[in-house]
Amino acid sequence: MATRRTIIAIQDANIRETHELIASDKVEGTSVYGGDGKHIGAIERLILDKRSGRVSYAVLSFGGFLGIGHDHYPLPWGKLNYDEDLGGYRVDVTKEQVENAPHYGNDADYEWDRKNGKVIHDYYGVPPYWM
Repeated sequence: MATRRTIIAIQDANIRETHELIASDKVEGTSVYGGDGKHIGAIERLILDKRSGRVSYAVLSFGGFLGIGHDHYPLPWGKLNYDEDLGGYRVDVTKEQVENAPHYGNDADYEWDRKNGKVIHDYYGVPPYWM
């Protein structure tokens, strides 16, 4: 018996953004603004949950000079809201609050475990993504 396959018509295999979806490479580098509209930093990378495929964190970077010596600030993905007027993500915290948040240096390894995840989520006052 022949197997049946569903074929999805794709107009453009290189699509990077639709009204509802966006490719990760287009999110990386996107500016992040505080609730006051001031620039905080940019998204350096996204951290995804392996099993669910959901974005768990956006790692912000700022500081340093010409990309040298900057730190990395994991921010729970649920804290970010895309603001079309700004062309970036808005969070309900200030740059100073992010600067005081859990972070790691450019030359440091970070333990992406639930213990550190809980510290991050507690700091920002949001439930952990795994709950």
